[in-house]
Amino acid sequence: MTFVMTKRAVVGALAFGLAAAAVPANAQDSGWEPSKPIQIVVGFAPGGGTDQTARLIASAAQEFFPVPLVVVNRPGASGTLAAEIVANAEPDGHTLLVAGGSESTSVPNHRETNYSLDQFKGVLRVNREHMVIVTKKGSGLDSIEAIVERAKENPGQLAYGSSGPGGVLHSAFLVFADKADIDLKHIPYQGGSPALAALLGGHVDMTIITPGDAAAQVAAGTINAVATTSDRAEQIPDVPSLSDLGYDVNLENMKGLVAPAGTPDEATEYLRERFEKAMNSETFATLADRAKITPGYLSGPDFEAAMTGMSDSIAAALGKGETSGETTTQ
Repeated sequence: MTFVMTKRAVVGALAFGLAAAAVPANAQDSGWEPSKPIQIVVGFAPGGGTDQTARLIASAAQEFFPVPLVVVNRPGASGTLAAEIVANAEPDGHTLLVAGGSESTSVPNHRETNYSLDQFKGVLRVNREHMVIVTKKGSGLDSIEAIVERAKENPGQLAYGSSGPGGVLHSAFLVFADKADIDLKHIPYQGGSPALAALLGGHVDMTIITPGDAAAQVAAGTINAVATTSDRAEQIPDVPSLSDLGYDVNLENMKGLVAPAGTPDEATEYLRERFEKAMNSETFATLADRAKITPGYLSGPDFEAAMTGMSDSIAAALGKGETSGETTTQ
């Protein structure tokens, strides 16, 4: 277990100190208070995107809680091990999962898991990461229209690289292909960086990267950023979304906190209120900027709805019968 010290933690670090400051006297009394440390469970190893979100929100929020916020890494099985642990935890407000990514919205649609999305109750969404479809410069695939045209001329020949089968990158291409009525070839890699390297090396025709990476690669003249898979990204405002182009696709890599279903409303409201205070703090803004994390607050119910919408669109795209195995997407 790792204890988190307010305003001292550097996102991505492996060690944290303990701080337990009192909640301000004028804080709203929800009728529930934590009676022991609150565990924030992460389904991936320290240092990855999910872990960064956990440590960011824990660092910023500690001053608003009377008990320690403890980040617990439980990596394994593409994040599904941690999700299963939290889904079956006592619904008492003391165990949370960093959710919203592959383990919540994507993997359970591709293979059987020992939990389902309805076994979680949203607390709040913390951040969102746009996803950008990119192609290699000089490939002739400099727009979504060009991709769709070539894919229809050569069914099953255009290949996309993903960070692993069953992850959100894989699923984003499945949903796009379903909406565009095209057949694409999937080539999975062990992470997003190898998939980008495969694109630059000419081994795949397209992949998905973050807006920041896309902006850098476009500036370097190596890729075309052809569309985002949700709304437009501020880092690359001239790049259209798939929705702008007429394709009903709305997928992104979200991160937020969920509790086991059955957690009392008083507990989740207490948690949401204090984590929201943290998101409005200078500490959060500083750490988020340092980690290049885009805040994306949603209330618990709205976060649940966003995850359900993503999951449903992936399930619909998989109605054609494709199944998948392991993924490393965080």
